[in-house]
Amino acid sequence: MNEVKIEGGFKKFLILWFGELISNIGSGLTAFGLGVYVWQMTHSAVDVAMVEMAALLPMILLAPAAGVLADRFDRRLLMMLGDIVSGFGLIVMLVLMLTGDIQVWQICLCVGFSSVFSALLDPAYKATITDLLTEEEYAQASGMVGIASSSKFLISPIIGGLILAVSSMEVILIIDILTFVVTVIAILSVRKSLAVKAQVKKELDFFKDLKEGWLIIVESKGVMLLIVLVSVLMFYMGIIQVLSKPMILSFTNEKTTGILQTIVACGMMVSSILIGKGILKRNFVNVMVGSFIVSGITMAGFGATTSIPVIIISGFLFFASLPFATTCIDVLIRKSIDNDKQGRAWGLISLISQLGFVVAYVIAGVLADYVFNPALVEGGVLADTVGKIIGTGETRGIGLLIILAGLGLIITALFVSKSKGIREMETHKGAEDSLQSEQLSQ
Repeated sequence: MNEVKIEGGFKKFLILWFGELISNIGSGLTAFGLGVYVWQMTHSAVDVAMVEMAALLPMILLAPAAGVLADRFDRRLLMMLGDIVSGFGLIVMLVLMLTGDIQVWQICLCVGFSSVFSALLDPAYKATITDLLTEEEYAQASGMVGIASSSKFLISPIIGGLILAVSSMEVILIIDILTFVVTVIAILSVRKSLAVKAQVKKELDFFKDLKEGWLIIVESKGVMLLIVLVSVLMFYMGIIQVLSKPMILSFTNEKTTGILQTIVACGMMVSSILIGKGILKRNFVNVMVGSFIVSGITMAGFGATTSIPVIIISGFLFFASLPFATTCIDVLIRKSIDNDKQGRAWGLISLISQLGFVVAYVIAGVLADYVFNPALVEGGVLADTVGKIIGTGETRGIGLLIILAGLGLIITALFVSKSKGIREMETHKGAEDSLQSEQLSQ
């Protein structure tokens, strides 16, 4: 690595991590609330998917540009500006809701605007983590980042469900807007105490920097293969992410849905805590493959029934498997790329790896509303065959689609396990050094 680590870097990371935790809780509240709000307003999986897409697409498409900025400018300042400006989209949405005449397209515009500026955060945040930490701290930090990320699934749904049961979506938006204050203070605190590395001044050329980021990725065959294959895996995971809430809301209320989502997300929290304690030390590729296989099996179980106990068990195991996979991916990629190039690299990595999410969000709602759900209502073409196994009803087609996505996830994971390029990443000298350092730190 080309950069000297900052003394007391882990303490500064903890401050930054706390701000990210609060931000994720607020974002999770809004994401949960809007899913319920739009479903109750239209009962259309397409409309729910449109709102999800409005939140996701700008962050994916702008990630490469955000990565270039993260390598060119003060990363902490970019994070702070992204948080502040993205809050304006939520403020406009709140005003429209208070007028009592908001439409789905207006929600999409507001969410999209907020997402555009939130795109500045991710590459800068990931690159800042590398700025602050030593190599032996990467795995532990990744586990903690997983805890912060899981808060939007663990803490936010139950809070959101309770709020919607006694109040309104407007209250959720107000809370989310207030979380920006805490996040900005945390970022500002880190920025004040952290000397910014002097940058070599040269002409800003986005296309040149993006090309350099691309070359950084393709230099390692394993990194490129891993990113592409992860994009395929993200497609299947995007199916359950966009359709699980409509499926559950079809046979229960928003309060129960929030409690259920919180319980199943405990699996992610438990795994993230274990990883943060340092249990993941070796066999990154095998752990990643195994995690995705478990995810596929439990995803299929999640979609196969309307039994809340079965959904809870399947969902818990599904969420518990994800942090192991994401940590392995994070460590393998981070160790293969120089620190001063990570902003550009992570931007492009985010774009490529999440294209699967984009495709899933585009087609999931359409497939659910116009193909699978009609096939599994009473009198549908699959009612007397598949319907005898998984049941019939308003959203049992969504259940079938989730089952198929789980099976696809298993098959794709098996292909990943056969990739020589990915397996060679684990024997890379940097990965070996990281493993030795991690063992010594334990």
